[in-house]
Amino acid sequence: MRDLSLADKNKSDKVEFWADFEILVPKDLSQANGAVLYEVNNRGNKTAPGIFDGGADDFLLRQGFIVVWSGWIAEVLPEGERFKMWAPTAKENGRPLTGIVRQEVIVDKETPKACLAHRGRQGSYRPTAAGMANATLTVREHEADPRKAVPRDDWKLIVSEVTYQDRPWPLPMVELELKGGLNPGWIYEVVYEGEGSVVQGVGLAGIRDLVSFLKFNSTAQNPLVQSGKSVAQRAHGFGTSQSGRCLRQFLHDGFNADEQGRQVFDGVISHVAGGGLGSFNHRFSSPTRTNGQHDEHHFPADFFPFTYGDSRDPFTEETDGILHRCRADKTVPKVFHTQSSSEYWHRSGSLVHTDPLGKVDAEIPAEVRLYTFGGAQHGAGSGVPGPRGAGQLPSSPADYRPLMRALLMAIDAWVKEGTEPPPSVFPRIADGTLLPWQREKSGWPVIPGVNYPQVIQQPDFLYRGPQWQTEQIAAVEPPEVRGSYGVRVPAYGPDGNERGTLLLPAVKVPVATYASWNLRHESIGAAGELLSLQGSYIPFPRTKEDQIASADPRPALLERYRDFADYQKQYLAAAEELVAARYLLEEDVPRLKALSEKFRGDFEVK
Repeated sequence: MRDLSLADKNKSDKVEFWADFEILVPKDLSQANGAVLYEVNNRGNKTAPGIFDGGADDFLLRQGFIVVWSGWIAEVLPEGERFKMWAPTAKENGRPLTGIVRQEVIVDKETPKACLAHRGRQGSYRPTAAGMANATLTVREHEADPRKAVPRDDWKLIVSEVTYQDRPWPLPMVELELKGGLNPGWIYEVVYEGEGSVVQGVGLAGIRDLVSFLKFNSTAQNPLVQSGKSVAQRAHGFGTSQSGRCLRQFLHDGFNADEQGRQVFDGVISHVAGGGLGSFNHRFSSPTRTNGQHDEHHFPADFFPFTYGDSRDPFTEETDGILHRCRADKTVPKVFHTQSSSEYWHRSGSLVHTDPLGKVDAEIPAEVRLYTFGGAQHGAGSGVPGPRGAGQLPSSPADYRPLMRALLMAIDAWVKEGTEPPPSVFPRIADGTLLPWQREKSGWPVIPGVNYPQVIQQPDFLYRGPQWQTEQIAAVEPPEVRGSYGVRVPAYGPDGNERGTLLLPAVKVPVATYASWNLRHESIGAAGELLSLQGSYIPFPRTKEDQIASADPRPALLERYRDFADYQKQYLAAAEELVAARYLLEEDVPRLKALSEKFRGDFEVK
């Protein structure tokens, strides 16, 4: 754990930290199903109830899961209902460490000032006196544009102290105020000397120790103990996006072995994490940061290793994998890596199952299953298309939550009973379903009025100074680009929907193209860059006449289906196929049928 030895010790020679936690457990413990579902919260917020319970009437409670959350992010400020963690500060000679800090700010509307932290009210590292005097600010409209320096007299940093229960919080809130205001979509990058690096790695240790305690402790202190034994027979880790990356880091860094060497998580679902890890366990960590094509492109998130099995980094010649240390410790869990196809555009998702240069398919370990949800975006939609928002096109409405419910039950059965889960479904280079992303190579049909992306999130191999690779201490910010890893995307069929992916009925029996990308609209600035984490929805022309008039290459809706009844029949057949293959629960079929009714109007004369 980075800088643990530099934290203050208590009288027992131990490093102290604390975190909020919550345990949702049946009042009658005999009603528990024996499985702890620990959700790594996302920036202090729960996501599991929305994903597993959404539209399914308290699914987790009905299935008897013991659901657990705890704080693990030191940047989360003590306000609202978010889970928080107080972490110690690393010190040398009794004084807080200093070092180089880089922050990036992007806003979607004009504003005179904005918080330096990731998209909202999070803590930031305090500038030193020298850091405040010598800080630099650059600005650029597009990620690849040259940085332009902003005169020091035109901006300032505002530090607001934060307290909790009348005690100072380790990190203050720091804001950037700019003369004339910040332009929407533009990238404002601040570099300064900061102080007060927190030992963020204790967040990973806290997850390990809490779950281990709930599984193995048999004293009255454990709320899950019944008749002298914990009812928690197995534990699954679940994380969405940033939290899914946290679980990958947790496994990579060896935290799945507790202090007695026992296995912590028996199953792990890393959801929409893409190919990333995160800024979770290094000096001046910033765990709320991510990587995107336009947003936060060069923060430590998408870096080697990407695959669960071992692979070789072409730039360092290092061999490593997410499960490398778990295998040495004999603590390898069952792993489901679930991702929307948007992860291939926004989160380097192909690197999970290719070599680092994207040239060949990687070998998938026997303990791992990969499921790519075609036509979906990072966050599940409602199933029903809506109006255009911040993108050039309406967002993808694909609702993958029914798939997630079935997969949760599948991983629990795999751990509990050894029942083999449904086979992996993801696009592959070998069968031609994973292709280069450029339009002329991907198979994308040219649809009138639709702009195809000219950019993609592609991780770079970055130099942050001589101590980064071995000690995770940055000295060069912004980092130097010294190479690039290779990314690909799912191949397109003739109507623009994706091949080689797990398809919801709405995407397999479509009334539209469900694309994995969307572009920023000019109203939020940086037009043409990827709209972070969003897909899009492009309806088919209704009739042959409409198709000819618009020069749309995609067959019309009423060429595909005789009428709505024919459409719904095919739609429900696709749902039953998913049930038979165990990608969908039977209880979700009526919900999907009700959802299909929302498209009846597409078949009627407007």
